[in-house]
Amino acid sequence: MLMNTKLCNPEKYPNLSGINYPADLRELPKSMLETVAKELREFLIESTSQCGGHFAAGLGTVELTVALHYLFNTPTDKIVWDVGHQAYPHKLLTGRKEDLVSIRQTDGLHPFPSRFESEYDCFGVGHSSTSISAALGMAVAAKARGDERRFVAVIGDGAMTAGMAFEALNHAADLDANLTVILNDNDMSISENVGGLNNYLAKVLSGKFYSSVKEGGKKVLQNMPTISEWAHRVEEHMKGMVLPGTLFEELGFNYIGPIDGHNLPTLLTTIENIKALKGPQLLHVVTRKGKGFEPAEKDPIKYHAVPVFDPQQKELPKIKKKLTYSNIFGQWLCDMAATDELLMGITPAMREGSDLIAFSRQYPERYFDVGIAEQHAVTLAAGMACEGAKPVCAIYGSFLQRGYDQLIHDVALQDLDVLFAIDRGGLVGGDGATHHGAFDLSYMRCIPNMVIMTPSDELECRKMLSTGYHHQGPAAVRYPRGAGAGIDAGNDLDSIEVGKALVKREGKQTAILAFGSLLPTALEVAEEIDATVVDMRFVKPLDEVLLLKLCESHERFVTIEENVIAGGAGSAVNEFLNASKANVPVLNLGIPDRFIEHGDPADLIQRCGLDKNGILEALK
Repeated sequence: MLMNTKLCNPEKYPNLSGINYPADLRELPKSMLETVAKELREFLIESTSQCGGHFAAGLGTVELTVALHYLFNTPTDKIVWDVGHQAYPHKLLTGRKEDLVSIRQTDGLHPFPSRFESEYDCFGVGHSSTSISAALGMAVAAKARGDERRFVAVIGDGAMTAGMAFEALNHAADLDANLTVILNDNDMSISENVGGLNNYLAKVLSGKFYSSVKEGGKKVLQNMPTISEWAHRVEEHMKGMVLPGTLFEELGFNYIGPIDGHNLPTLLTTIENIKALKGPQLLHVVTRKGKGFEPAEKDPIKYHAVPVFDPQQKELPKIKKKLTYSNIFGQWLCDMAATDELLMGITPAMREGSDLIAFSRQYPERYFDVGIAEQHAVTLAAGMACEGAKPVCAIYGSFLQRGYDQLIHDVALQDLDVLFAIDRGGLVGGDGATHHGAFDLSYMRCIPNMVIMTPSDELECRKMLSTGYHHQGPAAVRYPRGAGAGIDAGNDLDSIEVGKALVKREGKQTAILAFGSLLPTALEVAEEIDATVVDMRFVKPLDEVLLLKLCESHERFVTIEENVIAGGAGSAVNEFLNASKANVPVLNLGIPDRFIEHGDPADLIQRCGLDKNGILEALK
């Protein structure tokens, strides 16, 4: 663990500095908690400004985090956080405040809650919408042992848009477990929330009709017990007309709310009352993403994740960046859409990350953000393809895992014409194991009808996108996070021949077969050992003609990929050579058979032995 100079000094943070764990927090009187929350928010701003990281979501959960750790006996009681962006205040109160400035760095704090980091992180997260299922499972197991501990799932930041959350809600009522679900409704995920449920919540929360009628009625009727049952029925009728509680209560939850998630006294009273109740409870709290830092409140999308910045400047630093692969895709999408009115762009809540911003503005009627619902995104694309549209599904490699059955059953099995633009292929850096695109080549390669491409630079990426778009059937272009070699991608829409590799350097004895982003490293290695280098370009189909030709002139092959070795592109080469009875030994290099943690991308590449020195050492 990286250790840093203490930021939480007693003079600046007199109350927070004395809180190392929630037990310390619970020693304080309730009257002190608002002061603690204020210091916690200020410390979060100070520390995150020095290291960067996820920012706005955590600012919105400060009061909620204080209330939960004050009222529940953590870690005996369990709090399961959904979408780890909102869990920074939780880390600060659970023994990690001095290490927060190491978050997302090599050997530093995990970017999200992690069971390997703290006993207070009872369930690892990174992807979304898992909290209710996990907390329900814990509650069921505890109930079977006669254990009366409490289990709380905090779901928010857009995670309620995923079907998995509703699957868990639907099941929870049947089990009658002691489960509390807190819906942290901040009207945001990374982009704006989308969908009917979000629109419904927004309508209710935008007016005071329900709350004024409910509170006024209580004052009138509080001394008239003879008609209390009638009053209860009236209240339930009003809820049925205007409150989203009807939905949750029909699923079997006792619904409470909505309440102000920044009003600490209200939170404390409400949660304390809920603790006395048995069975499934749902508390609906309304928070503001970026709360307490004005620029983040005004622009929570920009401040969702931040670089190092000066909080006094109230502006994020302007960093001149090279075009990223995501930018190349975004430009290509707009250019191709201008030539084909049947093109449809789909994203599961990753408009900014996958760079569909320009497309969403230029072609709003052809832009579909489905929320955090990857399964739906893939099958939506399949349905579009059935009716002759040309869907392009922009998705991270680690998120496509969540739509894997749909990729096989709904797209590939029916040989439908869908292009997958797969961002974040390979090691992504600070977001760590939950976000590395380490498995996509392996899990796609085994699916019939798929064409899989791995561009080595920006120009190749653009050409492959066009190739996949014009190919009849499912195709995937898998590209890394960040910038490439800086090669001009141009603005044409040329395609390349499917299954055609390129020899980039002629050498002797050893042929290095590079798939995608590691081609520049392969060329450096080849200069040291006078090897042939091939930009394979296609994982499926392989350039079998070229491989057989290389077998005649080379003594050994080396495959290099930024994907797990197991079942990856190198395995495809092995299988082909074995089937062809080619007697050429092959060394497969890639991501080893373990989960790779977070850190600087260059550090991670080195640790996986995929830098120049690591490859040369492996060749020895």
